[in-house]
Amino acid sequence: MPHHEFTASERAVFRRLQSPEKIQRFLDDLGYNKEPHGPTCRSPRGVLRDRTAHCIEGALFAAAALRMMGQPPLLLDFEAVRDDDHVLAIFRRFGHWGALAKSNFSGLRFREPVYRTLRELAMSYFEHYFNLRKEKTLRNYSRPVNLRRFDSIHWMTAEKDVWEVPEYLCEIRHTSLLPARLVSRLGRVDDRLFAAGLLGRHT
Repeated sequence: MPHHEFTASERAVFRRLQSPEKIQRFLDDLGYNKEPHGPTCRSPRGVLRDRTAHCIEGALFAAAALRMMGQPPLLLDFEAVRDDDHVLAIFRRFGHWGALAKSNFSGLRFREPVYRTLRELAMSYFEHYFNLRKEKTLRNYSRPVNLRRFDSIHWMTAEKDVWEVPEYLCEIRHTSLLPARLVSRLGRVDDRLFAAGLLGRHT
């Protein structure tokens, strides 16, 4: 495990993040990266330095933190229509899946490890995954991606953006969550869920 890539002060931060719940609280306390100077895909080292993150940066950081705990650094990608995709860091406890995430929408973050399959986990996000037109937009989910495949680019500590990761997530096959015949029958998000989802949103 490449602990040695981090400095002593960086490793000290990770030592305080010894459970998925603590990792999620750390993500929630970070500022939301609105990319004022253009798109970024910073490594976990960059997130630690700047103390901000958006979706993919938060997922990369959470995956690195899970790895520092001895768990595999796994990502799961969601594809949406008329909306941004979303990326989770996923983990297992007693054979059940949970997730960690950074999002501008309150319902797209942490999931307790109570889901038997990745489809169950993905469906737990469905009602909370919507755009500003109140459309339910989640459609597909990927297989788990182990970030060890990107160790050669030092994805945890690189000083340059690690675009290779999201590019790969866009290329791999995704599985549909909904039969096509159901899509046209989807209702709009109700006002209370919409308001709850936007709670704390950075604009």
